[in-house]
Amino acid sequence: MKRKLIAAIGAVVMIGSVAACGSDDDSSSKASSGKDGYKGQSLTVWVMDGSAPDQWQKDLTAAFEKKTKAKVKFEIQQWNGIQQKLTTALSESNPPDVFEVGNTQTPSYAQSGGLADLGDLKSSVGSDWTESINKSAIVDGKQYAAPWYVANRVVLYNKKIWKDAGITDTPKTRDEFYKDLQQIGEKTKAEPIYLPGQNWYHFVGLTIGEGAELVKKDGDKYVSNLADPKVTAAMETYKKFQALSKAPKDKDEATPQQGEVFAKGKTGAFIGMGWEAGIAIKANPAIEKEIGYFTIPGATADKPEGVFLGGSNLAVAEGSKKQALAKEFLKLALSDKFEGQLAKEGGVIPNKTSLESNLDGNPAAQAAAPAAAGGGTTPLIPEWAPVENAPNPIKTYMTAVLKGKSPADAAKQVEGEFNKRLAQQQ
Repeated sequence: MKRKLIAAIGAVVMIGSVAACGSDDDSSSKASSGKDGYKGQSLTVWVMDGSAPDQWQKDLTAAFEKKTKAKVKFEIQQWNGIQQKLTTALSESNPPDVFEVGNTQTPSYAQSGGLADLGDLKSSVGSDWTESINKSAIVDGKQYAAPWYVANRVVLYNKKIWKDAGITDTPKTRDEFYKDLQQIGEKTKAEPIYLPGQNWYHFVGLTIGEGAELVKKDGDKYVSNLADPKVTAAMETYKKFQALSKAPKDKDEATPQQGEVFAKGKTGAFIGMGWEAGIAIKANPAIEKEIGYFTIPGATADKPEGVFLGGSNLAVAEGSKKQALAKEFLKLALSDKFEGQLAKEGGVIPNKTSLESNLDGNPAAQAAAPAAAGGGTTPLIPEWAPVENAPNPIKTYMTAVLKGKSPADAAKQVEGEFNKRLAQQQ
């Protein structure tokens, strides 16, 4: 899995208004098939760089062309600048028929009118889609996209350090995890965990685990909900674990790259994406044999910790004149065969739990998968996008708490900026 893909899918950016164009004649906007299928037609599919493995594309193309007699053209897009490019494309008369869209970006495109309703697709192939993964594809009760894949954080640990500390098994609960880290601190010279003060996607995961919401409705607008007791509980958990770390309280996981810190062999564990192991291995190839992975433990053994699900959906342009053909493509792409192949070749979590056996042999993905069903995202509202722009007020909140402010005071400190961003026009 390419690092740039996973780095990008966790990001939320502001999306402009989409005025989808198309013919007023419904018959011209939905291709139909006759005895020769869709022979002579061609479907344009946009996927992001790193999302669709080459063999997956090749096999899916062959199956699609055999089934429909139509052609399909994959066009690889770059994450940098894709929001404006897609927004523009969806407003024109010849948009891509099918396209990949980040899960947290999907509601903005749907609410601006750029996405076709896929309710019939949900009925035919999506009855067992994982609810937490499908949630971002539903807007105002309608299925405006199809869940494609997600990825989430795990614990990456140094097996030698854990063995030196006398730990023989990975923890199954949050308390066991904390005690193991304490034991590492007591019995070895290693830093128990590297947890910078602003690893905010992990904090979002903790809020999901608490059943908390980061925003709330105040009349007809959204405002900060950081003062909520459930958010406070998540922050207190973060603070407890961060106290075992020497990492800076005012930096995130990329400053410095936590994989490079881990590569030095003096850190028991860190919380990150599976691909971050590659950063460590590049910095120190010898560390590869010592890297292990496990699911972030939750409060009880029967339920993993909440995690942020970064991923992508597949959508059909409302302005496409080939919607019926586009849906035939999605039926194949999202079938167990090709969704399973994507999971196996791409190392991503598929859109239904029954396909997770395709992750066998990929320890990072296998560690991530159990948490997906209980995972979630940042608020699925267009107003959210500006919140993540630097300086992210949630990061400011976290650092303030870690440096001694009460969660209530820290929430009050950033409330004005948080609410100002939520009120920005999209």
